[in-house]
Amino acid sequence: MTTVMTKDDFLAEAQASVTPVDAEMAQQMMDSGARVLDVREPAEFMMGHLPGAENIPRGVLEFKAADHPLLADRNAQILLYCKNGGRSTLAAHTLKRMGYDQVKMLVGGFDGWAGSVHKVESDPGLYR
Repeated sequence: MTTVMTKDDFLAEAQASVTPVDAEMAQQMMDSGARVLDVREPAEFMMGHLPGAENIPRGVLEFKAADHPLLADRNAQILLYCKNGGRSTLAAHTLKRMGYDQVKMLVGGFDGWAGSVHKVESDPGLYR
């Protein structure tokens, strides 16, 4: 019989393999050249994102990983984030399973980053 997993089961499994970092450590990673990957949806990304971040939504990550320049080097430092941590936890776990060893996940996601008064970029064509 197949064991049915809940979202909490998936998150717990992923959290066991993911390295979380706080906003200060994330800033240090960015300052030292880490690649920054936003796994939220494009509309969320356009509203605001971490400086230098590129957007690959969680729902298409496995399909885009092999062809995306940000993910060309499996040994590069990669910082992942989403809105508050759920999607980025799952994405980090997925990338680790795909052979990316230097993946870290921003605790609290974009909400935690923006709430701690760090720099945010937004689409310059976005009407506010």
